[in-house]
Parts: sequence; structure tokens; C-alpha cells
Amino acid sequence: MKPPIKPTIGLLMLSVLLLSPITGRAAPETGNLSLWYDEPADIWEAALPIGNGRLGAMVFGGVAEERLQFNEDTIWQGKPREYHRPDAHEALPSIRTLLFEGKQKEAEQLATDRFMSNPLTQMPYQAFGDLLINLPEIDAAKVKNYRRSLDLENAVARVSYSVDGVRYVREAFVSHPDNALVVRVSADKPGKITIAATLKSAHQESSLKKVAEDELSMSGGVSDGAIRFEARLKARSSGGELRTTDEGVKISGADSVVLILSGASGFENYRDVSGDPRQKNDAVLALLAKKNYAALRAAHTSDYRGLFDRVKLDLGGADAALQPTDERIETFSETGDPHLVTLLFQYGRYLLISSSRSGGQPANLQGIWNDKNNPPWGSKYTVNINIEMNYWPAELTALPECHGALFDALKEVAESGAKTARAHYDADGWVLHHNFDLWRGTAPINKSNHGIWLTGGAWFCEHLWDHYLYGGDKEFLRTTAYPLMKGAAEFFVDTLVEDPGGKGLISGPSNSPENGGLVMGPTMDHQIIRSLFGNVIAASAVLETDEAFREKLENLRGRIAPNQIGQHG
Repeated sequence: MKPPIKPTIGLLMLSVLLLSPITGRAAPETGNLSLWYDEPADIWEAALPIGNGRLGAMVFGGVAEERLQFNEDTIWQGKPREYHRPDAHEALPSIRTLLFEGKQKEAEQLATDRFMSNPLTQMPYQAFGDLLINLPEIDAAKVKNYRRSLDLENAVARVSYSVDGVRYVREAFVSHPDNALVVRVSADKPGKITIAATLKSAHQESSLKKVAEDELSMSGGVSDGAIRFEARLKARSSGGELRTTDEGVKISGADSVVLILSGASGFENYRDVSGDPRQKNDAVLALLAKKNYAALRAAHTSDYRGLFDRVKLDLGGADAALQPTDERIETFSETGDPHLVTLLFQYGRYLLISSSRSGGQPANLQGIWNDKNNPPWGSKYTVNINIEMNYWPAELTALPECHGALFDALKEVAESGAKTARAHYDADGWVLHHNFDLWRGTAPINKSNHGIWLTGGAWFCEHLWDHYLYGGDKEFLRTTAYPLMKGAAEFFVDTLVEDPGGKGLISGPSNSPENGGLVMGPTMDHQIIRSLFGNVIAASAVLETDEAFREKLENLRGRIAPNQIGQHG
């Protein structure tokens, strides 16, 4: 039986759209580009995602208790290390010979024994914790006109409802310019806000501590790893009484409350985890000390809309405020609702903006949103299609800046990949197999029948070339794209071999992704390598450099085995 589909941010889009329940109606108060629902989320997949690239949260929208499950993009298991096996290349000729002789199982066993990553698996991305907001004076049985929504135009999650004639509103967003999660709880009558807020860690090694009259700290570390972390919760109230203990923050009789969450780890880069998360949080909160909620929200929406507002799509259809999103999906086959297609399109752009910003880690298998310490596929970077899918909208939908985190990671992957190229193939250049993690593992992982796939780095180079084609930035091409693309091509210059049957140059050992089985010369490899060589040839011509290397690639490109109709037609 085939494994389930990997949970990319595209699937998160669909899960949030589909899984939220339906009840009665509230008065429309949502924008035309909003997801909205009539009940709180009862499972994680139905909560609403917010993020700034580095910090993310899932907003459940509970009445008596609000849960915001949050993440930070460097909370991973493991530690700085190298994954390549220094003597792996010694087995390479024998693996190829066995495959040419049709002895696939023997080749896979030899590769398992002598060619795979050390250790055999990479490390998982992990959850950080929960921000829990208890509202003890709210009787859920008396709630009327409940609405939970995600405003895609302003990147704000909102919960509103009425109890005993009082209208309560919660707003939540994660600000990129201010580097923090912000939650505001308010009511339309004075003195009606009484809450208790605390932090809950996703890790056993953690502790809560009052660090100021209005601040709570949650610090600790991941198990079986080097990452140390701290989350800091700062509370502000308008009116009422505020008190902080080692258990949490309590505010009673306030007109409104603003909670600010900062989170950080000791991660500096994939080789260095010596940073001080507390100092990082101190720095963030110090910059926010004089900013009120209006200023925080304005900075957030200005930054976000600077990206989001570049693309408008109008396919017609009903106003989004008239029906809950899940009900529109249920009736889509009958209504054809073109506006729902617009909503899905813009939701995809929203998720990319919210999970990939320069200076942070790239969007992983689940973007940035993850509530498990052992998530499916480790929530890593699976590069035999999944992470490419995350980033296909970047240039197409006017979000080139969102590519920045991926390009920064590729520079590090190329450093690690150069060591893997030498150790496993005795080759120049750099290689990335089908996965990498926070520690930039590039060697083949898991099992030889699918883990040995040579063209992950080469496929990522398409994103570099696309970024140049869309933006025309020659300096980017010269300093970033071309060196990475050239290094990826140099690897294949050294590793392509002649097919004994005279078909031309082929790659291998490798596999056809999602089909599995170690082989020589899978068609997908050749398509990617052909494209890579073509892009490097074009880039070198634009930059008027490396003429001899360009001619070599032109020669090799013409000799790569051509596409053929396969055994299944």
C-alpha cells in the first residue's frame, strides 16, 4: 500500500477549508477574501494558521478557552553534524555494475550496507508549545452570533461572539516587522475582560517562570538534541488588575488586553547553536515597549499587504461573507462558485507569505505549522517534489521575496552537498538527495530503493533561474544563482556515465521518485539534468563567463539519453 500524501502547505490549505463545522448564522463582518466558520475548531487541522515566516500559530477560536498552538522555525531535534559516509564512493562502481547486470536487489543491498547516510535518518521539525487563554466568566451555553475567521487581505485571525448583551472580539496575527505573535481581547462594554493566560511546552524539559510583573517565561530544550528555547509572554491591560506568577498571567476587570508572544532558540546557523534565546526575546520585546496595539497592527498589515496586494483575481461569484467557507465547499459541485477558486488561490499566496520570509528557514513540508514532535515525514524538506510545490507560486504570483529563505538555505545545502558529492561519488560540485533538515543533511537517507535520488539540488536550481527570469537581476544571477547552478552542473559532469546499451549518457544509481527501485538512468533525472545544463549555458552567456565550461555542457547535454516511451505506455 502506498503511503499517504505528504502534508505540504497545499494540503493545509485544503484541510482548513474543509474541516471546520457549520452551525447557525452570524451577521456578516468578514471581508470578501476571508475564510470563516460558525464554531471553534475541534481538531488541529481545522484551526486557522497565522505566521510571519519564523513564528507560526494555529488559532482554535474556543470560547471558554482559546488555544494558539505555536511554532518557531528552528525547533528541531538533533544537533550540528555531518551525514555523509566518507568511504561511500568505494562501493559506487560495484552498485552500478550490479544494476547494469539487472541485479537490482543485490545492488540495493550493497547500497544499504555501504552507500547510505550516517545516521540513516534525518531529524524532525518539532512543536514549540501552546498559548492558552482562559476566559472564566464566559458561559459557552449563552454564546450567540459566534464567528471565527481568517482575513487574507490583512493576515488577521478573528473570533467574535456575544454573551449577555456584550460583544467580545479577539484578534491575532504574527508580525514580520515586529517579530512577535500579538493577541488582543476586547469587549464593547468596559470592565468585561477577565482572563488567565499561560504557556504550555511541547517538550518535557521545560519550566515556567515569572520574569517581570507583566512577563512570563517558558524555557527548556528538545529531547535528544542541542536546541534550547524560550518563549516569552508579555501582557498589557487597559483598565483592570494585572498579576503575574510562575503559573501565568491573570487579568481581571479590564476593558481590553493585549498579549505579545516572542519565541526564540539558540540556533545561529546549521553549525552553531550557541545563541541565547532569552537575549533574543529581550531584544524583540524592548523594541515593542512603546508600541501600542494600533501601531503593532498597522506595521503588520502594511508589511503584509506590501506583498499580498500585488495580485488581484476576480472570477466573479458570490460575496464570501454570505456563507461559511466549509458550506461553500460542500455545495461547490452544484454551484460552481468561482469566488471559492479565487479564495483558494489567494489562500495559497497567504500561506507562502506566512511561512517563508527572508532571514528565516524556508517553508517545510507543513509550512511552519506543526503540533507534533514526530510529525509525518519529520516535517522536513522533501525535495522530490513537495518543497518545489511550496515555492512554485513565488514568482508566478508576485512573491519573489518569499524565495529568499529557500535561496539562503540552498547556499548552506551546497556546502554540505559538496562534501556528500566527494564522499559518495568522488565528484566535484554539490549534490542533494531527496531530503534535507535543519542540519543540512544531503546524503541519501532512509532506504536505498528511494533515498538515492541525485537530482534534488538540480531541481531546486530551477527556482534560482526562474527568479532571474522574472526579475532580471543580473547581480543576483552573478553572485547567488550562477555559482549554485554551476556547482550542481559540475556534479553531473563528473557522474554521468555511458549506457552500456548505447543509449547515451545516463545518471545513476538513482530512482524514479514515488515509483521506487534503484536503477540506472531514470527519465526524470535526465529531464532535470537537461534543464539544469540548459539554464547554466544560458546564464553563462548572459554573464559572459565560463565559455569553455559552457561548451562542455552543450556537448554533454546533447549526449544525454533521450526520453522514450516506457513499458506502461
